Order: sequence, then C-alpha cells, then structure tokens
Amino acid sequence: MVTAIDVKAARMSLAFSTLGCAELELDEVLALAARHGLDAIEIRALGGMIDLPSYFAERFGTPAGLVHALERSPVAVCALNTSMRLVGATPQAKEEFLRYLPWAEAAGIKALRVFDGGSTGDTGELSEALSTLEWWRETASREGFAADIMVETHDFLAHPDALGRFLEAAPDCALLWDTHHTWRKGGQDPAETWKQVRQNVRHLHVKDSISKASGKLPYTYALPGAGEFPMPALLSALAADCYDGVMSLEWERLWHADLAPLDHALREARQANWWPQPD
Repeated sequence: MVTAIDVKAARMSLAFSTLGCAELELDEVLALAARHGLDAIEIRALGGMIDLPSYFAERFGTPAGLVHALERSPVAVCALNTSMRLVGATPQAKEEFLRYLPWAEAAGIKALRVFDGGSTGDTGELSEALSTLEWWRETASREGFAADIMVETHDFLAHPDALGRFLEAAPDCALLWDTHHTWRKGGQDPAETWKQVRQNVRHLHVKDSISKASGKLPYTYALPGAGEFPMPALLSALAADCYDGVMSLEWERLWHADLAPLDHALREARQANWWPQPD
C-alpha cells in the first residue's frame, strides 16, 4: 500500500491507455476517465481498431470533427500511440505514422508514441534508431509540426546498458518510460532507472505483475497493488524530483483478454493509492 500523499507530491497528470478498453468509443473512454477523476487518456485503440487515423476518419470525418468531439469533455488526450519502431522503420511504416499528424495537430495532441524496436541496442540497431530520429526531426522541421515523438522503452531500451548508449547518442530525445518493462525485462529497480531517464521522461506507464509464467509471458499481470512491482520506490523517486509529466496505467487487456475490465483495474489502483482520490 502506498500513501496518497506520496502520489500527490509528484504533481503529475494521471491517465490510462485505451489498450485496456479497446472496444469502447471515444466518448465512452472520455466518460470513463472523467468518472475516475483522471486528467487524460492516451489513445492506442478505439472501437476495436488500432488504426486510429482510419477510426477518426470513419467516426468524425475530418480533424475538425475530432476537435469538436474532444471539446465536449474535460479530459485531455495526452498522446496518440502509434506502431512505428525506430529500428525497422520502413518507408511504408513512416507513411503510416505520418497519417496521425493531421489529427494530432488539429487537436493539439503534443505527443506521438513510437516504439524503440530491436533487441540488443548494438551498433547496427543504435545507428538505425538514430537514423529514424533524424528523419523525423527533418520532417517535423520542414512541415512545422507542433507534435513530437516520444520513444517507449519497450524493446532494446528496456535494458539499462542499451538505454544508456541511446541517451548518450540522443540526449534530447523524449521518452515514454515503461516502468514495468525496465524492471521485469531489464532487471533494474525503477529508482535506479529513474536516475538514467529523469531528464528525458515526459510520460510513463505503470502496471503490476507476479513472478509466475502465463501463457504468453514469463510473468503474469496482476491488478495494481496486488503484484510485486515496487511502486513505493517509483513514487518516492518521482516525488523527490517533482515529476510533473504523465503517469498512465497501461492495462493490456487488448492483448490479454483474461484481464479484468479496465474499470475494475482503475478502482484497484485508487484503492492501492497508486494515485490520489479525486477532488
């Protein structure tokens, strides 16, 4: 159990990923976040679709239509989560990624999640990742985009040595820190990882698990507070540096259908004091 005052001290925005409620429509997701007193949502899937530009076009027609839909809710959209990987970003993958930009720009959504990709972070993978970053920077500058990418510590960046090499080569790159991945896959305590990434993190994912293999993974996801994730250490580290970015519950129900509904997971997060009571 974590004390609520520790969470409040960090002054961060609280959110969830729609990966946990992929079947819902946008208005339903916004209502769910509002009901739980959260500040924002990060959108990975809606209406059973992960192709968000196609979803937005089908439901809202134009970026202006999306803007109108979002204006009706007090809940913000803190990120659009794309599928592009820095390592392995083909021309087609880059074109798919750029389809998100008209929607993000119109709605004032500043962050676009991309994956790191790769597995080792060796010289070849690091060079490819940096090349994709350079492509994006040149494109964003030429087009005048206000949105920017944030790279998730999902694949090779889950490992502390590779993460260190990447940040040395790209010190100004914004990160989405998946705190569970660097802990479970990378074997590093979150308080130690925070020392590496605190200048770069704009957004972080939290989730819980136990050390028991499941059908797909060498661990089993658990409800927030019911597993082994060292949340007190993470929250203390964030509070000490007055972290004011996004903390988002990534409840991976789209990929693991046996998980409880997101509404239940959010209630458990509140019960475990992973974030404060709503005002």
